[in-house]
Amino acid sequence: MEIIERKENPVLDRVELTFQWNHSGEATPSLSQMRDAAAKAEPGADKQLVFVKNVNTRFGMSRTSGMALVYGTLESASIEPDYVIERHKSLNENESKQKKKVEEKETEDPEPEPEEAEPEGDA
Repeated sequence: MEIIERKENPVLDRVELTFQWNHSGEATPSLSQMRDAAAKAEPGADKQLVFVKNVNTRFGMSRTSGMALVYGTLESASIEPDYVIERHKSLNENESKQKKKVEEKETEDPEPEPEEAEPEGDA
């Protein structure tokens, strides 16, 4: 992901990132991939407060452009329309479900301790 423009908006307590993603030979990036990349591009950003909007991929081209809005607080992010919040909320729920599955798997299947080889004897 390449950040084309970074604009701070202190009135709305957010940073507006205009990005372009060249993905030749790969599938169009998913919303969660774009959100993760935008969160990494902005130091100290909370993934749950990043909203990706205005995504556009031109037919026949392997370039996606869009805008990511990185909010400072949950309260300031409440100005986003309900449908955008719901769309991103489902991403957060999917991530938490995946983390729970991984944690459950780790607790269910603890790594077996290596068995010590018994010495062979002439009994």
